[in-house]
Amino acid sequence: MQGINKRLAQLTASGLGVGIEVTRVDVQSSLPSPAVNAFNAVLTASQQADKAVANARTDAEKLTQTANQQADRLVQVAHAQASERLANAQAQTATVASLAQVKDPGLLLRLYRERLPKILGQAGSVTTVDPARVPHNGVAVVRIWQANIGKTIIAHVPITDGAVQETGDFELDGVTFPAAEVQLEFMDPAAEEEGGGGSMFPTGNLIDDLEVPGIGTFKATLINAGIPTIFINAEDLGYTGTELQGAINGDPKALAMFETVRAHGALRMGLIKHLDEAAQRQHTPKVAFVAKPADYVASSGKAIKAGDIDLLVRALSMGKLHHAMMGTAAVAIGTAAAISGTLVNLAAGGVERNAVRFGHPSGTLRVGAEATQVNGEWVVKKAIMSRSARVLMEGFVRVPGDAF
Repeated sequence: MQGINKRLAQLTASGLGVGIEVTRVDVQSSLPSPAVNAFNAVLTASQQADKAVANARTDAEKLTQTANQQADRLVQVAHAQASERLANAQAQTATVASLAQVKDPGLLLRLYRERLPKILGQAGSVTTVDPARVPHNGVAVVRIWQANIGKTIIAHVPITDGAVQETGDFELDGVTFPAAEVQLEFMDPAAEEEGGGGSMFPTGNLIDDLEVPGIGTFKATLINAGIPTIFINAEDLGYTGTELQGAINGDPKALAMFETVRAHGALRMGLIKHLDEAAQRQHTPKVAFVAKPADYVASSGKAIKAGDIDLLVRALSMGKLHHAMMGTAAVAIGTAAAISGTLVNLAAGGVERNAVRFGHPSGTLRVGAEATQVNGEWVVKKAIMSRSARVLMEGFVRVPGDAF
């Protein structure tokens, strides 16, 4: 506009003025209407995007602040709980240690009744040894209370020159080095899991039809012995029973299938009331599949011959195929094998037996059990198997004195 008025002034100065002055200029776009609308839409979208980014940043800052506050609270609670547990442990340890100095029989009995059951109830396992019965050379009998399964295990530990003998020629497949043999007796191994009712066969059947929606219906032996276990024929699942870890653990679909089977088995055994509870109960039941003997090569490279074993067993623990066999699951295998008509017994030939040697991914393992029927219920007084034991490492962990 200034440029126009300047030009008019020049005309007026040269005597050619037209006597007008421009006070406003209106500019009208010559762009097509669709182009104008598109431009306005882009401008609006850009403004909305800027606003959304700003809101997102604000929300992120709020979430970060909330998360930091929650993390601080969790750390504070964990520290407080750790301090409380340490103080309780120190007090309880002092109580147990002081029992040796107590001279008053009445006080000793009261302390035992009031304090020891609580202390022992918090332990995962409790081992008792009578020093007077430990031979200078021979075998010491050690009683172990396994709290997580509520059972007594009797260990026969070899002693040489007054100390535990760790070396030996006993080889346990899945364990790197040979060592001394420790025979274990699992007393009354029928698991008394919550919901299982204390029955070895919670459904009352040696073989059930386990229906798993979306996967199929399988013949299954559901047993509470050693640890609640679901046994299924390997063939029904599409396996041979000679699989090693890679064949299962490297297959996400297979692992998902086994977890689904486990959840429905847990529901059928009465261990859970709803399927969604299975995710919070990973430790039991276990899932295992069985097959008749066959040649295979173990993960160690050892050739296993069909004639050297009674059956094949593969078991999953915590969502993965176990590299060998869990001790409590071996008890379940031995117990089921001793009872005619279970899938384990049928895979082992279907004959009565009090011991069985089965093939697992790392080699073989022998376990024994004797089963009888009492008032229509199957009862196993004990299951026997051997393990090895030795010190793996020892040392010190140094913690600053002001850390607690």
